[in-house]
Amino acid sequence: MKEQKVRDLVEEAVLENDSLFLIDVLFLANNKIRVIVDGDEGIPIKECIRINRYIENNLDREEEDFALEVTSPDISHPLLLLRQYQKNIGRILKVKTEEEKYEGTLTNVTDKEIVLEWKAREPKPIGKGKVTVAKKISLEYTHIKEAKVKIIF
Repeated sequence: MKEQKVRDLVEEAVLENDSLFLIDVLFLANNKIRVIVDGDEGIPIKECIRINRYIENNLDREEEDFALEVTSPDISHPLLLLRQYQKNIGRILKVKTEEEKYEGTLTNVTDKEIVLEWKAREPKPIGKGKVTVAKKISLEYTHIKEAKVKIIF
Protein backbone atom coordinates (compact mmCIF):
# COMPACT_ATOMS: atom_id res chain seq x y z
CA MET A 1 0.00 0.00 0.00
CA LYS A 2 1.37 3.40 -0.95
CA GLU A 3 1.08 5.31 2.33
CA GLN A 4 1.61 8.74 0.79
CA LYS A 5 -1.22 8.19 -1.70
CA VAL A 6 -3.59 7.27 1.16
CA ARG A 7 -2.51 10.34 3.17
CA ASP A 8 -3.08 12.58 0.13
CA LEU A 9 -6.57 11.13 -0.41
CA VAL A 10 -7.45 11.66 3.24
CA GLU A 11 -6.25 15.28 3.09
CA GLU A 12 -8.34 15.88 -0.07
CA ALA A 13 -11.45 14.38 1.54
CA VAL A 14 -11.04 16.42 4.73
CA LEU A 15 -10.55 19.66 2.77
CA GLU A 16 -14.12 19.42 1.45
CA ASN A 17 -15.40 20.48 4.89
CA ASP A 18 -13.59 23.42 6.55
CA SER A 19 -14.69 22.42 10.05
CA LEU A 20 -12.91 19.03 9.83
CA PHE A 21 -9.26 18.30 10.49
CA LEU A 22 -7.07 15.21 10.28
CA ILE A 23 -5.56 13.90 13.48
CA ASP A 24 -3.75 10.78 12.26
CA VAL A 25 -3.54 8.07 9.61
CA LEU A 26 -2.38 4.73 11.00
CA PHE A 27 -1.19 1.82 8.89
CA LEU A 28 -1.73 -1.31 10.96
CA ALA A 29 -1.06 -5.01 10.44
CA ASN A 30 -2.92 -6.93 7.71
CA ASN A 31 -3.30 -3.83 5.49
CA LYS A 32 -5.67 -2.14 7.91
CA ILE A 33 -5.85 1.65 7.61
CA ARG A 34 -7.30 3.71 10.47
CA VAL A 35 -8.05 7.36 9.75
CA ILE A 36 -8.79 9.57 12.78
CA VAL A 37 -10.62 12.80 11.94
CA ASP A 38 -12.14 15.44 14.20
CA GLY A 39 -14.17 18.59 13.70
CA ASP A 40 -14.53 21.96 15.38
CA GLU A 41 -18.07 20.98 16.39
CA GLY A 42 -17.43 17.22 16.49
CA ILE A 43 -17.74 14.99 13.44
CA PRO A 44 -21.05 13.57 12.23
CA ILE A 45 -21.14 9.94 11.16
CA LYS A 46 -22.15 11.00 7.64
CA GLU A 47 -18.80 12.81 7.31
CA CYS A 48 -16.91 9.65 8.36
CA ILE A 49 -18.88 7.73 5.72
CA ARG A 50 -18.17 10.38 3.06
CA ILE A 51 -14.43 10.33 3.78
CA ASN A 52 -14.39 6.52 3.81
CA ARG A 53 -16.13 6.35 0.41
CA TYR A 54 -13.85 8.99 -1.08
CA ILE A 55 -10.75 7.02 -0.08
CA GLU A 56 -12.17 3.65 -1.15
CA ASN A 57 -13.32 4.98 -4.53
CA ASN A 58 -9.83 6.26 -5.29
CA LEU A 59 -7.90 3.14 -4.30
CA ASP A 60 -7.78 -0.05 -6.34
CA ARG A 61 -8.64 -3.18 -4.36
CA GLU A 62 -7.48 -5.26 -7.32
CA GLU A 63 -3.99 -3.86 -6.80
CA GLU A 64 -3.94 -4.49 -3.05
CA ASP A 65 -6.69 -5.46 -0.61
CA PHE A 66 -7.14 -3.37 2.54
CA ALA A 67 -9.50 -2.68 5.43
CA LEU A 68 -10.41 0.96 6.00
CA GLU A 69 -11.77 2.56 9.16
CA VAL A 70 -12.58 6.28 9.39
CA THR A 71 -13.32 7.32 12.94
CA SER A 72 -13.37 10.20 15.38
CA PRO A 73 -11.04 10.19 18.39
CA ASP A 74 -12.51 8.36 21.36
CA ILE A 75 -12.57 9.78 24.88
CA SER A 76 -9.32 8.02 25.78
CA HIS A 77 -7.47 9.65 22.86
CA PRO A 78 -5.14 12.45 24.03
CA LEU A 79 -5.24 15.91 22.49
CA LEU A 80 -2.51 16.24 19.88
CA LEU A 81 -3.24 19.33 17.78
CA LEU A 82 -3.67 23.03 18.55
CA ARG A 83 -7.12 22.89 16.93
CA GLN A 84 -8.18 20.18 19.40
CA TYR A 85 -7.20 22.38 22.32
CA GLN A 86 -9.06 25.34 20.80
CA LYS A 87 -12.30 23.38 20.44
CA ASN A 88 -12.08 22.31 24.10
CA ILE A 89 -11.80 25.75 25.70
CA GLY A 90 -14.10 25.78 28.73
CA ARG A 91 -13.78 22.05 29.37
CA ILE A 92 -11.83 20.33 32.14
CA LEU A 93 -8.52 18.80 31.07
CA LYS A 94 -6.23 16.31 32.77
CA VAL A 95 -2.68 17.29 31.82
CA LYS A 96 0.52 15.39 32.57
CA THR A 97 3.96 17.00 32.38
CA GLU A 98 7.34 15.48 33.25
CA GLU A 99 7.07 16.87 36.78
CA GLU A 100 3.37 17.04 37.70
CA LYS A 101 -0.26 16.34 36.89
CA TYR A 102 -2.83 19.11 36.60
CA GLU A 103 -6.60 19.12 36.32
CA GLY A 104 -8.36 22.33 35.50
CA THR A 105 -10.58 24.26 33.12
CA LEU A 106 -8.90 25.15 29.84
CA THR A 107 -9.36 28.93 29.65
CA ASN A 108 -6.93 30.03 26.93
CA VAL A 109 -4.98 28.57 24.02
CA THR A 110 -2.17 30.23 22.08
CA ASP A 111 0.32 28.97 19.52
CA LYS A 112 2.81 28.22 22.30
CA GLU A 113 0.85 27.34 25.44
CA ILE A 114 -2.41 26.57 27.20
CA VAL A 115 -3.82 28.09 30.39
CA LEU A 116 -5.57 25.98 33.04
CA GLU A 117 -7.54 27.36 35.98
CA TRP A 118 -8.93 25.55 39.02
CA LYS A 119 -9.77 26.05 42.70
CA ALA A 120 -7.95 24.35 45.54
CA ARG A 121 -8.37 24.17 49.31
CA GLU A 122 -5.24 25.28 51.19
CA PRO A 123 -4.43 25.88 54.84
CA LYS A 124 -5.10 29.42 56.04
CA PRO A 125 -1.95 31.55 56.32
CA ILE A 126 -2.90 32.34 59.93
CA GLY A 127 -4.98 30.17 62.19
CA LYS A 128 -6.69 26.83 61.69
CA GLY A 129 -8.84 25.72 58.80
CA LYS A 130 -8.64 25.98 55.05
CA VAL A 131 -9.45 28.58 52.45
CA THR A 132 -10.40 28.17 48.77
CA VAL A 133 -7.76 29.62 46.45
CA ALA A 134 -7.98 30.21 42.68
CA LYS A 135 -5.04 28.64 40.83
CA LYS A 136 -3.82 29.28 37.31
CA ILE A 137 -0.96 27.84 35.27
CA SER A 138 0.38 28.33 31.76
CA LEU A 139 1.87 25.21 30.19
CA GLU A 140 3.93 25.21 27.01
CA TYR A 141 3.09 22.43 24.56
CA THR A 142 6.69 21.21 24.72
CA HIS A 143 6.22 20.42 28.44
CA ILE A 144 2.94 18.53 28.00
CA LYS A 145 3.35 14.76 27.88
CA GLU A 146 -0.39 14.04 27.64
CA ALA A 147 -3.62 16.02 27.78
CA LYS A 148 -7.10 14.50 27.86
CA VAL A 149 -10.56 15.92 28.25
CA LYS A 150 -12.14 14.84 31.52
CA ILE A 151 -15.53 13.30 30.91
CA ILE A 152 -18.08 14.11 33.61
CA PHE A 153 -21.29 12.11 33.83
